[in-house]
Amino acid sequence: MIRAGNISDIDTILNITKSCAAHMIQNGIYQWNEHYPNKSSFVNDAENNDLYVDVENEEIIACISLCVKMDEVYMPITWKTKNQNNLYIHRLAVHPDFQKKGVGKNLMDFAENYAREKLYKSIRLDTFSKNKRNLKFYESRGYHRLESIYFPKQSEFPFYCYELIL
Repeated sequence: MIRAGNISDIDTILNITKSCAAHMIQNGIYQWNEHYPNKSSFVNDAENNDLYVDVENEEIIACISLCVKMDEVYMPITWKTKNQNNLYIHRLAVHPDFQKKGVGKNLMDFAENYAREKLYKSIRLDTFSKNKRNLKFYESRGYHRLESIYFPKQSEFPFYCYELIL
């Protein structure tokens, strides 16, 4: 069941993202580290009602942030739609014990349905260029790869921006 996340969920969410980071690093994907994702990002998401969690058997197993505000790093990108009325997906994380079981797909289905219900023009996100599984996942859902952005504290490699027009 997907529900709104709150401040009391954040320690559990941070354990999930740390497990995800360690799992990715084990697989040679240096996408997340001690700098990101961080507690302040999730606190901000919860305070802005942008945080959602997936709960199974009363245990949080995944999270996603659905944000209306465009991060400054996205400003130079030439998006396919106008920079108004767009939804931004950040910090999608599925605990490694629950990966490859459709949890990420369910979170994205939720996000896309949410965006359609709220009449957003598009959904925008970024993902690490070296995370081939994520690239395939978003492209198979119809997201269009656009330009690259960089997060020097995370990696020397780019993150690709994607947009799905609704």
